[in-house]
Amino acid sequence: METTQERIDVLNDLIQINNDRVAGFEKVMADINDANADLKELFRTYADQSRKNAEELSALVGLQGTTDVETGTSASGKLHRAWIDVKALFGGSDRESILEEAERGEDAIKKAYQDALTEGELSGDTYDVVQSQASGINAAHNQVKALRDASNM
Repeated sequence: METTQERIDVLNDLIQINNDRVAGFEKVMADINDANADLKELFRTYADQSRKNAEELSALVGLQGTTDVETGTSASGKLHRAWIDVKALFGGSDRESILEEAERGEDAIKKAYQDALTEGELSGDTYDVVQSQASGINAAHNQVKALRDASNM
C-alpha cells in the first residue's frame, strides 16, 4: 500500500512541475518582444508538451485507484516566475537572459524526472510513460541550452 501512495506522490510531483513549466512558459511568452518571436513559438511547443505530460500523468494517477490528482503549481514555481518579473524590470529581457531563465526551469524539471525514474517506485507502463516523457524533457533542455550557448557568442 505504501508503494502505491509513494507512486501517486511521485506522479503528482511530476504533474505539479509540468504545471509550473506551463505557467512559466506562458509568463515568458507574454513578455517576449518581437525580436525573440522564435522563442515564443518554441516555448508554446514546450508548454503544450507539459500539458500533454500532465494529462498522461493524471491518467496514471487514476489507474492507481484514486482521484487525488494534483492540479496546481508549486511555491518554488511561483517564486521562479516572480524572479522572471524582477529580471524583466531591471533589463533582463534580452535573448540570453530569457534563455538562461528557461534553462533553469528545464534543469529543475529534468532533475524531477531523473529522480522519479531512479527513486520513484515506478514500474511497468508507468515507468515507460515517465521514461518517454523524460526523453522529451531532456531534448527540450538540450535545445534551450544550445540556444542559450549560441546567444553568448
